[in-house]
Amino acid sequence: MFYKDERLALFIDGSNLYAAAKALGFDIDYKLLRMEFMRRGKLLRAFYYTALLENDDYSPIRPLVDWLHYNGFTMRTKPAKEYTDSQGRRKVKGNMDIELAVDAMELAPRLDHIVLFSGDGDFRPLIESLQRQGVRVSVVSTIRSQPPMIADELRRQADNFIELDELRDVIGRPPREPRAAHPEDATLDAK
Repeated sequence: MFYKDERLALFIDGSNLYAAAKALGFDIDYKLLRMEFMRRGKLLRAFYYTALLENDDYSPIRPLVDWLHYNGFTMRTKPAKEYTDSQGRRKVKGNMDIELAVDAMELAPRLDHIVLFSGDGDFRPLIESLQRQGVRVSVVSTIRSQPPMIADELRRQADNFIELDELRDVIGRPPREPRAAHPEDATLDAK
């Protein structure tokens, strides 16, 4: 459902995509991901959204953020907020939904097709608005995990649903052994 001459942009909810890929048991190769969508249309922008723990001396996601920035991705970051929940557990909150929505709305007049890498149902009104502006929206997430990583209302609203597991051979790489904590683990509480 892609056309070679359409203007295309990727909007990647970093923690959501990481969680979906992790649930399916593979890592994303972002160079291959970008190349795959360049092949599918005229890729104008590839945005990646994530929150960063700024108070740490070393943020484990910083190398990924730097690599993406130097390899053609437009990075959108903000400091994550750290708090303790009612059970005394340390939690990190870093929701980037508003930033993603604003960027998508600003670029909509210059795009034919947006690919949203997220299963977050909060994006349903955004998709609906983009569609009213004549932009087609594909959503990449998974229904093959337990529980599914995509909200049903988001999947129904999208023009096209792309099962992340079906992209495994195109954009995936096998998990590294031994598996160290991944930088996005710290920002998974983004919903």
